[in-house]
Amino acid sequence: MKLYIKNMVSNSCKTIVKSEIKKLGLNLILIELGEVEISEIIVHEQRRQLNINLQKLGLELLDNKKSMIIESIKTMIIELVHYSDKRLKVKLSFYLSEKLKYDYTYLANLFSEDQGITIEQFFLNHKIERVKELLVYNEISLTEIADKMQYSSVAHLSNQFKKLTGLTPSKYKLLRIKRRIPLEEM
Repeated sequence: MKLYIKNMVSNSCKTIVKSEIKKLGLNLILIELGEVEISEIIVHEQRRQLNINLQKLGLELLDNKKSMIIESIKTMIIELVHYSDKRLKVKLSFYLSEKLKYDYTYLANLFSEDQGITIEQFFLNHKIERVKELLVYNEISLTEIADKMQYSSVAHLSNQFKKLTGLTPSKYKLLRIKRRIPLEEM
């Protein structure tokens, strides 16, 4: 049985969820960001208790299809931006549509209606947060960051970065600002 979990955006979230699943005596088959598969069918009382335990930790079981789709979109974007070196060879819209098996217009409308921003803006916000992280770590150059984050040029990255933060990447790096937003709060 698959369970979908809201706000499960990091490896530490996976560890927490894994622990909560085991506390209830459920057998975990697979755990991914936003999704858990268990071997048995979860009874109502177990589901209720799991949701109570998860809510105490800032997580939540999802029950309706639309919420599951929105959470899947968010999880896929977070994985792409923060946890994968996989380069998208197609547009984000096509990628999401293919993976989720829904028309992109439907996905975009559903997401915007619920989240108050477009999928593209959500994606861009996460890319800029990832750029901030890479700038703070100071391990690779701005050119390498632009390439890693699939910007067409350093100038394109710099323009988007300044539009969202008010600073150029170089200025941000010089100021050593560590005002990154935790993934759970984005």
